[in-house]
Amino acid sequence: MQQALVLGNATSTVKHRSLNNHKLLVCQPLMADGHGRDGAPILAVDHLGAGVGDKVMITSDGGAVRELFGLENSPIRWTVLGLIDPTEPDEEAIS
Repeated sequence: MQQALVLGNATSTVKHRSLNNHKLLVCQPLMADGHGRDGAPILAVDHLGAGVGDKVMITSDGGAVRELFGLENSPIRWTVLGLIDPTEPDEEAIS
């Protein structure tokens, strides 16, 4: 799993049948602290409704893809596992 920032949507005129009715997102993987870029942008399949500017958790785990989409054979490489809450707790409020 890795954090990523959604940069935009991708449109495909021709795609594998397992991708029909699923949104493709252009995601920028982030460093472990959630801030710096970690490599080149990637395409991820979204089934949760993420939008531009959202931070998401992505995975390339084939087992997760098979379970989430009910597919045994698909070219899906990355998928969105969850949306990250945009607010960070105030450390002063915790102590």
